Amino acid sequence: MSDQATIVAISNQQPAPFATALADSYIFPVIDATWRTALEAIAQVQPAAVVACATAADMPAFEQLAAKLGARQPYIPLIAVDPEGALAGHAIPIVGANGQFERLGARLRNALRVRALHATILRRLTADNLHTFTTNAPDPLDDATVMLVGRGGSHAGLSVALGEHISVVGALSIEAAAKHLNARDLDGVVIGDGFTPRVLDAFLTVLAEDPRFRSLPVIVTSPGFAQDYDLANLEVVIGDPDHVAKLALPLMRQHAFEARLNRTLRSIDSDGLIDATTGLLTPEAFDRDLATAVYHTQTRGGGLSAARFTFKDISLRAQRDAARIISRLMRKIDFGTLCADGSIVVVFAETDPRNAHMIARRLSAVMKHTMHGPKRDARNEPRVKVTGMTPDDSAKSLLLRLQDATAQRAAS
Repeated sequence: MSDQATIVAISNQQPAPFATALADSYIFPVIDATWRTALEAIAQVQPAAVVACATAADMPAFEQLAAKLGARQPYIPLIAVDPEGALAGHAIPIVGANGQFERLGARLRNALRVRALHATILRRLTADNLHTFTTNAPDPLDDATVMLVGRGGSHAGLSVALGEHISVVGALSIEAAAKHLNARDLDGVVIGDGFTPRVLDAFLTVLAEDPRFRSLPVIVTSPGFAQDYDLANLEVVIGDPDHVAKLALPLMRQHAFEARLNRTLRSIDSDGLIDATTGLLTPEAFDRDLATAVYHTQTRGGGLSAARFTFKDISLRAQRDAARIISRLMRKIDFGTLCADGSIVVVFAETDPRNAHMIARRLSAVMKHTMHGPKRDARNEPRVKVTGMTPDDSAKSLLLRLQDATAQRAAS
């Protein structure tokens, strides 16, 4: 099947080194240009994406091109083929092994899908002035999380190189990595050394077979494994940690941008009731839902419980990260919100206090193993207060009990 999207291919070498791979992707039409004619070609055809060879000599022109494309909306993917310098803006790298670019078509299609999602949101925002495209950080990397898997000598260097730009979650084993993949919204995976080719192959095969992870950036830093995985953003990067981070971060920035777009779309679909930065209800929507839930429980019977998760000395970014963990793990019938004081309140529908304690412990266990306090080795274990609704309760009195200063730590 072919896709119709105007692509500008820029290279001083004609035909371009990636011309065959681009033709095999069946995405057309393709407009060829050199760096001397690139800006003129882009102004004339208004492309959906740009693929460019970025040699060291071409980097000034590449940076100018990246700045122009970055200012346009909707998002215009810029794919840099075998980049030889630091990538500017939203440029996405692709590395060709011996001149082969097997994943160029898949990576381009994935980027065009993000562009289509952005265009959809902009169209719906234009049609409905009640919504605004809210973002929780100017740079999507400021709100992104990457998982670093490995236990070899490169682990410390990669942790530092990535941690300077993005939140890092460590996993010393494949089993721990699988738990994080199921519990958190991750924007990339970097696999260091310490694993045999068989273990690595099994892990990548599982990722490729799960539709949730097929667009997830996966950076492998050791050679010696099969290359035929259905992962659009898989890259093998051999080199020092700074080189790995240089090629990994742009892919993770695009994935974090896509995640932000998906949260915004959910907010639009809910008529603004869901906060695009957390995935939970806005405070106003939460208050209305809680009042309704209390009324229905009083008139129809059943149980209703609530829990407040509080944290000590964590940043706004960490608060939102915790809120997104809860929004991902809590049951469909439950609802919650991120409060102005940084705490998170979750209401458990049709649930007595005993079962609410069990659910709260599970949520707390995930957060305490993925969040840290100001000191490097101190885990930021959430403090949890759980209460159940009594027959004479109102929404206000239920919330007041959750603010009790005697909140106890959830059992591990």
